[in-house]
Amino acid sequence: MTRYPRDLTGYGATPPAARWPGGARIAVQIVLNYEEGGENNILHGDAASEAFLSEIPGASAWQGQRHWNMESIYEYGARAGFWRLHRLLKDLPVTVYGVATALARSPLQVAAMQEAGWEIASHGLKWVEHKDMSEAEERAQIREAIRLHEVVTGAAPRGWYTGRCSMNTVRLAAEEGDFAYIADSYADDLPYWVRIGGRDQLIVPYTLDANDMRFSAGSLATGDQFESYLRDSFDMLYEEGAAGAPKMLSIGLHCRLIGRPGRAAALKRVLAYFAGHEGVWFATREQIADHWAALHPPVQAPRPSAMDREGFVTAFGGIYEHSPWVAEGAFESELGAGHDTAPGLHSALARVFREAPEERRLAVLTAHPDLAGKLAEAKRLTAESTSEQASAGLNALTDGERAAFTELNETYTGKFGFPFIIAVRDNDKGSILEAFRRRIANDRPTELAEAARQVERIAELRLMEKLGA
Repeated sequence: MTRYPRDLTGYGATPPAARWPGGARIAVQIVLNYEEGGENNILHGDAASEAFLSEIPGASAWQGQRHWNMESIYEYGARAGFWRLHRLLKDLPVTVYGVATALARSPLQVAAMQEAGWEIASHGLKWVEHKDMSEAEERAQIREAIRLHEVVTGAAPRGWYTGRCSMNTVRLAAEEGDFAYIADSYADDLPYWVRIGGRDQLIVPYTLDANDMRFSAGSLATGDQFESYLRDSFDMLYEEGAAGAPKMLSIGLHCRLIGRPGRAAALKRVLAYFAGHEGVWFATREQIADHWAALHPPVQAPRPSAMDREGFVTAFGGIYEHSPWVAEGAFESELGAGHDTAPGLHSALARVFREAPEERRLAVLTAHPDLAGKLAEAKRLTAESTSEQASAGLNALTDGERAAFTELNETYTGKFGFPFIIAVRDNDKGSILEAFRRRIANDRPTELAEAARQVERIAELRLMEKLGA
């Protein structure tokens, strides 16, 4: 048995209605990362200098040394960039991703954030990589980040974003923080719930595309380019919102990057562009999380990929008529979140059926009852078959119709060696009889293939009834 841990399905083609306050077409969420004073530095007990998100092309960590140029770039963010952005954004709802040690070294900036009414979420203890940390070390850092954040700001953080995270980060943060949301994901345009350690955790995804970090990565050179990208992002999401599917636009900013004058000017212009539209909800991540939790609380539904073998086969062993081996094979395959829906589980079951030897596939076909045949008359059909045949009125035939079905059943079975199979829920008596008469003229390979397709369609309809479309 293999279970795939990633969720490549999400909300699929029909995401839930966001219903942003005031009927807004779009939620615009601005993050200001405050990392200056929390970056890698031997003054902070680190082994080397910082090498990430600066103006220095191809920067590398200096082992055991301070890096004057790197330090002064980060200092610019705290000394000048922050205040320029504070003047520009102080009247808007903003979420600060605050590195705890950086906040502790910047009391004036923290006071200004609080005066502006900004949300201060936790950005971890230090602005460092976590991928090589042991689980115990990362857990200890999360705990210390929460403790330090609370004593510096006066309140525990309700949101968390590590950024330079490990494969354990989201789980550890969920276990340690009791957060309203975690933002260490780039997987969606809407919040979503995950189940971690027996509790439901809301994820409010962040962004690396609508993010000024691209200046340091070299993919943006001018403020105009960033402005153009933000406008296009806004316009697409605004259009989707106008069509009834509102989304969230996350924008990621850094004091030392967008805080430079030539870039801040572009940010000023694009904010004015956003504000010039009706139906725009500027919100903190905390506000979005609270709105989503109230509107779309977590729902615990049975997940096929999380079932044990007995429960899985009991639930789905009858999807293919009298052939539980199909469900048994699917259970042993690689299942994941993508198979927790009717279409997804249908795919898993169909693969087992299609890959089976011909004699096993034929056994599935012969397990199906005749339409309006002797088993139906004797009330010996499965509950599924009884309901399906009744849906097309095959339980209420006239004497003439019953005679026609009996004759066709006998002729068809005599020719092909298996009963006539059709997804009756897609049909009525008339279309079933028409298909019966048409298909009886097929050669055996053609009809064998068609019967197999109909078996899969019946299974799909049964799953849709059980799990929802």
